[in-house]
Amino acid sequence: MTLRSHWFGWRCGAYLLVLAGLTWAVIHRLTQPLWDEPEIVVEMGGTYENLLRNSSAPFSPEIRDRIWFGIPMTDARLRFVDPQFGFTTPEARFFTVNFDDYVISGIRMSPQVEPLLIDDALNVVLDLQDQWREKGWVAKGLRNNPTIADTPEWREWLRKGILSGRSYWLAGDKYQAMLILGRFEDYRNPAEERYLITLALAKPWTPFDEIEDMSDEPSHFPAPQPK
Repeated sequence: MTLRSHWFGWRCGAYLLVLAGLTWAVIHRLTQPLWDEPEIVVEMGGTYENLLRNSSAPFSPEIRDRIWFGIPMTDARLRFVDPQFGFTTPEARFFTVNFDDYVISGIRMSPQVEPLLIDDALNVVLDLQDQWREKGWVAKGLRNNPTIADTPEWREWLRKGILSGRSYWLAGDKYQAMLILGRFEDYRNPAEERYLITLALAKPWTPFDEIEDMSDEPSHFPAPQPK
C-alpha cells in the first residue's frame, strides 16, 4: 500500500467516525424529548407489546422463554394502571418487570435512582402509602408489620440498621404490594446515613387472615406501633 492510499484510507475512516458521531447525536437529540419524563406503564396481566406501546421509556427486548423478566433501558418511573388501584412512583434505576408467557405477572423495583437520606426516603414511602390509602388499598399484617411512619420512634428504629421497615398492602383480591425501607451502606457517601426502598407487586401471595390467627414469638426488635 502506498503512502497516498494509506492517507486516503485514514481520512475516510476519520470522516466515517465523525459521521457516525453526528448521526448518534442527531438520533439522541430527536429521541431525548420522549425521555424527559421516562415512564414504564404496567398493567398486571397486560402483555409485553402493550407495555412497549404505552411506555415513553425504552424497554429491553423480549426473551423467548416461559418465565423471564425485562428492564427499562433508562431510569424511569412506574405508572401502574388500574381503574381503581393505580398509582405512580418516582424514577427508578433498579426496575424489573416479570413475565409469564409474555403476560406481566409482577414488578420488583427500588423507586429511587440512588440511596436516599432518611428525609427523602420517608417522603417516597409515605407518598406511596398515601396513594394506596386514597385508592382503596388496605394495609395488612399490622401486628408484626405496621405501616411505616415519620416519627422519632421509626427514625431511631431504622437508624439502627438491624431490621428493615416493612409494610404489606392488598388491593381487594387483585394485587399485593410489599414495601421495604432499610439502611444501606453507600460506599460513595460513607459518612452519611442512606436508605434503600424496595417495592414488590404481584397477585396476592400472603394468606394474611391465616397469619393473623396464628400465635407467634414476639420479635426482639419490634417495629414501632402507632400510638
